[in-house]
Amino acid sequence: MLIVGRIGRPHGIRGEVSVEVRTDEPEDRFAVGSVLITDPTAVPAPPVAGRAGAAPADLGVPVRVPDRLTVEATRWHQGRLLVFFEGVSDRDVAEVLRGVLLCVDSTEVRPPADPDEFNDHQLVGLAAVTPAGEPLGEVTRVDHAPASDLLVLRRPEGRTALIPFVKAIVPEVDLAAGRVVVDPPAGLLDL
Repeated sequence: MLIVGRIGRPHGIRGEVSVEVRTDEPEDRFAVGSVLITDPTAVPAPPVAGRAGAAPADLGVPVRVPDRLTVEATRWHQGRLLVFFEGVSDRDVAEVLRGVLLCVDSTEVRPPADPDEFNDHQLVGLAAVTPAGEPLGEVTRVDHAPASDLLVLRRPEGRTALIPFVKAIVPEVDLAAGRVVVDPPAGLLDL
């Protein structure tokens, strides 16, 4: 699975939600009609609404996060992507979705045309080594920070290291060999 976003807080009262975008192609991934796979595992148990009404959550029954959500409409507002999903028609239901990861099947993602560009799922699981071949850890995820993308490494001793994914620090990605070469400046792995 390739994570393309995380649902944030509701926007308004009609079911619209903000989405933390985690893709370079939000226009494609969040196009009207796109079906996104949900991964609610990072979200605590669904809340139970307390006010009276006709919705299952209002009657004390937890609302289940659907396996898939279909994009009904999108718009940008103050630099944030706002999305309406089919079947999410009010703020209470939208609140249940807060924190849910939105994914696409990685087999459906075409590889980038640029040989120096990679999809996140291609990097996750690669062994990180120094230019001399010494093990540094394993890439567990890619964080998309404002300044640059970061490779998140699980170090052999269990700690986490954040490596800026720039050519000066990551001079080589060898997908066939299952490794990424990291040439960290002094102190980077000590942070």
